[in-house]
Amino acid sequence: MVGGLSRKRPPCDLALDPQSWPHAVVDDAAAGVVQAIARALADILETQERSLRQVAAGSEVNRQAIADLIAGRCWPDVATVARLENFLAVSLYPHRDGNCVMHRNRPSRCPGQVVPGTTK
Repeated sequence: MVGGLSRKRPPCDLALDPQSWPHAVVDDAAAGVVQAIARALADILETQERSLRQVAAGSEVNRQAIADLIAGRCWPDVATVARLENFLAVSLYPHRDGNCVMHRNRPSRCPGQVVPGTTK
């Protein structure tokens, strides 16, 4: 299995202080990515004023799976992250180079990015 034995524990348990997830210090690279996704997802739900139920219905991702991702209780798969990104029209996966990706006909919202056919 990819990730070896470390995936037997949820990402939040790999934080130095699991109680402060998703803002805890994390030494594990994979758990750090999940933490960044969880933090971005929680922030966008607050910004867009969306409930877990609304996002679950629109993204076709189980409501409990979304709650578990935010809480760091699970390792999300690519399909889950892709469905959430597509529905919310944002990039949740942390990009080191600052590039953003397109979701269907909607660009993800990245700071400072000008989308072709639009103005800044």
